[in-house]
Amino acid sequence: MRVPSRELATSSQGHEQKDGTPRPGGPERMLRDVTDHFPADPASHGPAPESMIVRLQSGERLHYLHWSAVEASARPVLLVHTLTRTGWAWLPVGRRLAAAGCEVIAPDLRGHGASDAPLSGYELDSLALDVLTVAAGAGWGEAAGGPPVVVAGHGLGAMVAVEMARVQPASVAGVVLLDSGWEELAEATRMLPDQLVEAMAEPPEVMASMDTYLADRRDFDRATWDADQELAARSQVSERHAGHVGLVTRGSVIRRCVAAMYGYRPLEVLASVACPVSVLVAGAATADDEDERERRLALEDVARARAAAGVPPLEVQVLDHAGPDLVRYRPDAVAQALARMAGR
Repeated sequence: MRVPSRELATSSQGHEQKDGTPRPGGPERMLRDVTDHFPADPASHGPAPESMIVRLQSGERLHYLHWSAVEASARPVLLVHTLTRTGWAWLPVGRRLAAAGCEVIAPDLRGHGASDAPLSGYELDSLALDVLTVAAGAGWGEAAGGPPVVVAGHGLGAMVAVEMARVQPASVAGVVLLDSGWEELAEATRMLPDQLVEAMAEPPEVMASMDTYLADRRDFDRATWDADQELAARSQVSERHAGHVGLVTRGSVIRRCVAAMYGYRPLEVLASVACPVSVLVAGAATADDEDERERRLALEDVARARAAAGVPPLEVQVLDHAGPDLVRYRPDAVAQALARMAGR
């Protein structure tokens, strides 16, 4: 049995047992988090999550959200965010899945959100082992002797999800990739790593205050802006001097993660993953979009590679008229795809 290298700390803090005594080695409830400033509406699309912390033996803390299903009747689901975001980005999907009977976890990757930001550990296999350790803390996966999980990922999270299935296949029942994870980043962006990092920087006027930052996010698409989206946006930034805001994710973490993403080889890795893999694709605005054609060709290459390797065929679902942020624009379709793979 392969055990994640980042084993849980053996502190006495954690969930209380039925008799009220602490259970050693368990996750800790996070006493303060972004909800202290902006509570989500638990009745919007299902239950609100609980904010939790797992401490690793190396000392780092990993934050995650946990949605408890009233009557869990499917495989557990683990949601992995993209670069500079946090587990709060999954609020619309997490709520829907919990309401449908799925136990759900959405971690903050190291260096993101409320998780610690050590100087190292940002390679994809290291991030994957972090997330597998969070799953083990919840009693899921091979290391905990629990059920395998369905993992969904977006952007960086898609790469981490695939890597989880590669390094510990017995812990992953299936992978769902949200409009990402099948392309090499250099080909998809036509940029060098430093150029991509520079392109990701927010204009100073957007970060001048929390109000201007939230207005910028709202104006991406006013129809899909709600309490969940505001909470997710707030989790990415912290207020600084003179009212300005800055990303919680440090520049050094962004650079290390981007370097790891540029080393991702989807044809090789996805052909080696034996579990089912499903891809949700945001349809292009126009049928003759050149970038869209190239993306579809890359997806076909991955499908052929999986067929040649004799693993389950790639399942592809195209969501037309959807922006690339499928969690925001199509949460119902994302939750339905995950619930289906989880056995609902």
